[in-house]
Amino acid sequence: MKTPPSFQQIPRAQHLAQQGFAAFRDLLHRESFSGVVLLLATAVALIWANSSYAHSYHALWHAPVSFGIGSLAISQPLHFWINDGLMTLFFLVVGMEIRREMHEGALVDLRQASLPIAAACGGVIVPALIYASFNHGGPGAGGWAIPAATDIAFAVGLLALLGKGIPSSVRIFLLTLAVIDDVIAVILIAVFYSDGLNYSGFLLAGVGGLAVLGLQRIGVGSAYAYVLPGLLIWGGLLLTGAHPTLAGVILGLMTPVAALPSHELPRDAVGRIARELEGATAGAAAHSLRELRIAQRELMPPVVRVQLALHPWVTFGLMPLFALANAGVSLGATDLSQGASYWVFTGLAVALLVGKPVGILSFSWLVVRLGLCRRPADLSWSAIALVGLLAGIGFTMSIFIANLGFADSDLLAAAKLGVLLGSCASALLGLTWGMLYLRQLRGTPLTATA
Repeated sequence: MKTPPSFQQIPRAQHLAQQGFAAFRDLLHRESFSGVVLLLATAVALIWANSSYAHSYHALWHAPVSFGIGSLAISQPLHFWINDGLMTLFFLVVGMEIRREMHEGALVDLRQASLPIAAACGGVIVPALIYASFNHGGPGAGGWAIPAATDIAFAVGLLALLGKGIPSSVRIFLLTLAVIDDVIAVILIAVFYSDGLNYSGFLLAGVGGLAVLGLQRIGVGSAYAYVLPGLLIWGGLLLTGAHPTLAGVILGLMTPVAALPSHELPRDAVGRIARELEGATAGAAAHSLRELRIAQRELMPPVVRVQLALHPWVTFGLMPLFALANAGVSLGATDLSQGASYWVFTGLAVALLVGKPVGILSFSWLVVRLGLCRRPADLSWSAIALVGLLAGIGFTMSIFIANLGFADSDLLAAAKLGVLLGSCASALLGLTWGMLYLRQLRGTPLTATA
């Protein structure tokens, strides 16, 4: 016989506080809010870097930060620890998103994923060609991969601002395309933006990888146990000359998609332990609570559980911090009259604003026209054009690749300005086109013709 749940009155102040915390948690999971926070961080960085306090902005990110003990300490500027250290968590989330899509999402069936894969390839190739045409043979030629990726937080956030009238197929198409974009960007970083490799570092990274596999094999489910192996992989990649944030992608792809095997299903264990807690002594309750924490942990597979735990920290902490540290371009000190800087700036702005939608639309039309895949009935060409415009928001990953591609400060500043201008223009055009698209949806039905 089930014991009916008991309720008791709580103080009004506590009730109001609980409602406030619940509303705040709901806000943290709203994609449109994450885009707003990222935009505010970008605005603060630009204002700070162009104010009378600009010297403090640059001094802050170049301040040395040390970790270690005695002679084993490592000292690097704060900017390094953000871009090469903390951004590993961003890439960990990216890796887990790719893992989930490969297991149960749009990347399970290649026939189903063929349209967004083709669109993503077009969204990488055409912007790269446009940028290369502006910078062929010049000092800025190495930045061709900067407009490759889509900023998922900004793009999906702006799509959410358009409201619930947007068909779910449009959001799924944008998310799938952005994930594939990230896969391509990660490959480009690994292949083209790593220095001459020091293969001795792969030994340390290999030890970390084997430690991850070993812990998984013996059934260690706590995420904290994988921090040290993750640091070994990160340090090993740093020693090789490859970008250390790729450690996040490796760990994300290694994250299990199923809960740990157990004699008792986690949901059954939760029910059993809840019954055992009725009338249990303090000692027995402590043991049952430990069991309950493990059962609760295993209710979700690690790839979902860890991603959900990291999401608010990455979206509302790390990414705004990255924007604050990297978007502060001194407009007065950036000389676009110099040939190389001008062409880097122009090439990136045009590649994001024009190259992304043209590439996505043209490659999508081509594969549909050739009969290689079918376009869903509720995914019109107007919807694909909307996705193409929003995909031109390259912000986070584009600036990240720009930092890898340019050692020259003038070229880097020009690249950041080009990314900011191209991304902002793409966002404005995307919102405008989105409102027209919504009006079209209300006025005329979508057709299934290609």
